[in-house]
Amino acid sequence: MIDRRCFISATALAAGATGVTLIGTHALAHQLEEIELWPGTPPGRGGTTGPEKIGGEGSGYGAVSNISNPRMRVYRPNHPNGKAVLVCGGGGYFRIQLWKESTPAAQWLQNKGYTVFELIFRLPNDGWDASAPFADAQRAMKIIRTRAGDFGIRPDAIGIMGFSAGGHLAGYTALQPEKALYEGTDRYEAASARPDFAVLLFPVVSLRKPYDTTRTRREIIGTDPSLAAQEAWSLDTHASADAPPMIIFSAADDPITPPGHGIALFQSLVAKGAPAELHIFEQGGHGWGLGKPQQILSQWPDIFEAWQTRRTTEQI
Repeated sequence: MIDRRCFISATALAAGATGVTLIGTHALAHQLEEIELWPGTPPGRGGTTGPEKIGGEGSGYGAVSNISNPRMRVYRPNHPNGKAVLVCGGGGYFRIQLWKESTPAAQWLQNKGYTVFELIFRLPNDGWDASAPFADAQRAMKIIRTRAGDFGIRPDAIGIMGFSAGGHLAGYTALQPEKALYEGTDRYEAASARPDFAVLLFPVVSLRKPYDTTRTRREIIGTDPSLAAQEAWSLDTHASADAPPMIIFSAADDPITPPGHGIALFQSLVAKGAPAELHIFEQGGHGWGLGKPQQILSQWPDIFEAWQTRRTTEQI
């Protein structure tokens, strides 16, 4: 796992980045490149004041918030396998768990040959409209696919991965890639936002009862939402036969997003004839990232890699 001080130093350097920025670090195979998602002011209502914030000690350690400049952080591998993954950290849409979730996953994927794009998206809790993170994720997918040749990746091998609320963001992007969330006319808008595979870890799936206590629900649809809003922003609502292949991981003792979330989505996908796989570990709770070596759930990265390799082989 990346050293805390090194991570915070790199994040602080990145916070005020504009355009494409290179961040020196000895821990990674290549310098980190940052790509802004939008030219000028991002679309949608709202905005922030002041600099980005990085969480100190506690559950929010290394998490970023107060984001005004949505962007991707690019991890280029030494030996690329032609595949890419857009990674979305969790945090209930009021912060993004970089140090704990998305950054370790990005580095693991990088070491496996994936070109990785860590998404730093806008948050409703910072004052942005609730649709902002979803617009950012769509835009990110379109940029990656349009620039696939620049990164040496196949335009038909671009996946998305998300943790907790980031799993909700990844799942919504996978299941609703054509949802009109913003207006755009530049060259990126001709590309599809649909990922070619999706990896959801302890994801928020349902915003309905009995799963109506998550921070994700409050940030996206409020404290007293209509039934229509609950349905519209629950992932299982949008399961369809043309959903991309999806693998879901959960822990049986997760108190925040219990396995019922993943089970509901898995069952809905299978009922529609979509390819899906579900893994529920006995223990692990919530927010486990890569997991600790002594935990059985730390096997999930290898399970994902075997799943992805098998699917790629079957397609040949």
